Amino acid sequence: MSESYTVKAEAREKVGKGAARNLRRNGKVPAVIYGDKQEPLPIAIDYKETFLRLHSGGFLTTVATIEVDGKKIRVLPKDYQLDVVKDTLVHVDFLRVSAKSIVTVRVPVHFENEDEAPGIKAKNGVLNIAEHDINVHAPAEGIPDAFTVDLTGMEIGDSVHASQLKLPKGVTLVDDSDFVVASIVAPKVEVAEDDEAAEAAESTSEDDAKED
Repeated sequence: MSESYTVKAEAREKVGKGAARNLRRNGKVPAVIYGDKQEPLPIAIDYKETFLRLHSGGFLTTVATIEVDGKKIRVLPKDYQLDVVKDTLVHVDFLRVSAKSIVTVRVPVHFENEDEAPGIKAKNGVLNIAEHDINVHAPAEGIPDAFTVDLTGMEIGDSVHASQLKLPKGVTLVDDSDFVVASIVAPKVEVAEDDEAAEAAESTSEDDAKED
C-alpha cells in the first residue's frame, strides 16, 4: 500500500458553477467528501498539489487525511473530472473511510521478466494484455499498490488467469470468474508475411498459366 498523505482543505460555503470557476481562478479545486452515512461536505483543495498527486500514480488507491475546520477525515479519492479540452483538473470526489472500511477499487497490473519468456524473446511473441487493472474489494487501509505478474518461462499460447494473481489478505476479486489477464500470442507480422508469400505464389502461378 502506498504511503498515506495529508491534504489541507477549506470548507466551501458556496457551491455551483460560478463558485467553482472562482475557486479554479484562485488556484483551488472544488471537491466533496461523502459517505459513512454523513452529509456531503463541499471543500476546496490546492490545485497544483492535487494535480501532481494525480499524475504521480496510485491516486485512486491511496488513503489520505483531509484537514478541514480543525478536523481530520480519512478519505479515499474515488473519482475526478478533467476538462475535456484543457485536460485540467475540475473536481475531485473523496469517500470517507475507517480502519474497518471495505472499498471497491481498480488495482493496476504490472508485468515483469518479459526477457525470461521464451515465447517473447526467442519466438517474437507479443504480450496481449486483456486487463490493465483489476477490480477488487479491499480493506481501505490495505489496498495493494499493484498486482505483479511474472512472465518467466511463458510460451506463445500461454495465458495468465485471475486465479493466478497473488491477492493480499482481505482482498477479493469483484468478478469471481477465472478471466484471462494476459496472454502471449504469435506476432502478427508472421501472418502478414505468410499472406504476402501466398499472394506472390498465386501471382507466379497466374503468370505461368498465361505463358502456357
